[in-house]
Amino acid sequence: MMPEEFDPLVQTGWLHEDLDATDLRVVDVRGYVEKRDLGGGRQEAAYRGAREEYEAGHLPGAVYVDWTRDITDPDDPVPAQVAPLDRFAHLMGSLGIGDSTHVVAYDHTGGQFATRLWWALTYYGHEKVSVLDGGWNKWAAEARPTTSEEPEPEPATFTPRPRPEWLADAGSVLAASRSGDRLLLDARDRGQYTGEVRRGSRSGHVPGALHLHSDSLKDPETGTFRSEEELAGMVREAGLPEDREEPVVAYCNGGVAATAALFTLHRLGYKDLANYDGSWNEWGEREDLPAES
Repeated sequence: MMPEEFDPLVQTGWLHEDLDATDLRVVDVRGYVEKRDLGGGRQEAAYRGAREEYEAGHLPGAVYVDWTRDITDPDDPVPAQVAPLDRFAHLMGSLGIGDSTHVVAYDHTGGQFATRLWWALTYYGHEKVSVLDGGWNKWAAEARPTTSEEPEPEPATFTPRPRPEWLADAGSVLAASRSGDRLLLDARDRGQYTGEVRRGSRSGHVPGALHLHSDSLKDPETGTFRSEEELAGMVREAGLPEDREEPVVAYCNGGVAATAALFTLHRLGYKDLANYDGSWNEWGEREDLPAES
């Protein structure tokens, strides 16, 4: 049984049947983190959207959001930080997302870019947000309808109601690292966590952080999220307690993959969750912040 009646993970069959619902807005958030091996354990990554793929074909009625630009703060020196309130609200309204709209986000598999939008909307107080399990890949594999026509949604009123408890900064993460009063969860791959792979100026992880790679939350064959039982076991194995009241802060490189971990914990019933949006893009560049391998 799900911990809540509203499961934020929806299936392709349900969405197909409900595509014409007047209170529904489907959002295509396909994109990429393109990694390049620099040798010697060093790695770099480039962020980009996939608008050209959206234009070639998408779910009927879906609008497009570029996760690298549309929902980020262009004035923040740290890459891919969540857009400020007015910018975010204006974009949502222009996409026809109002206060009562049920938003269903998808990327190629319903992974970290879809969960990034789920987290951003949740942070800004929007209650009804879902992620399409399996995303575009599953939808297309099932030969469900697609189109290249772009909708022209009627503007709506999106009222942001920020929930600051869903967002962590470097200061609060440092305090948690020192005190242990909040669990820290690193969602990057194990090589980055252990320091064998360095992206940016420094390697390693935030002292005391547990590890749960966001990619492991998906079935590698289907691209869909693993079963609740499997996910609960993985969470236990990573060291998170059964006490779902325990506060958890997740991070990755840019606060994106971390949202897949947060989405999973939310579905499993964890109540006190936050995303360190700066993540290693900020922490790894600041010599005043500790790192361990």
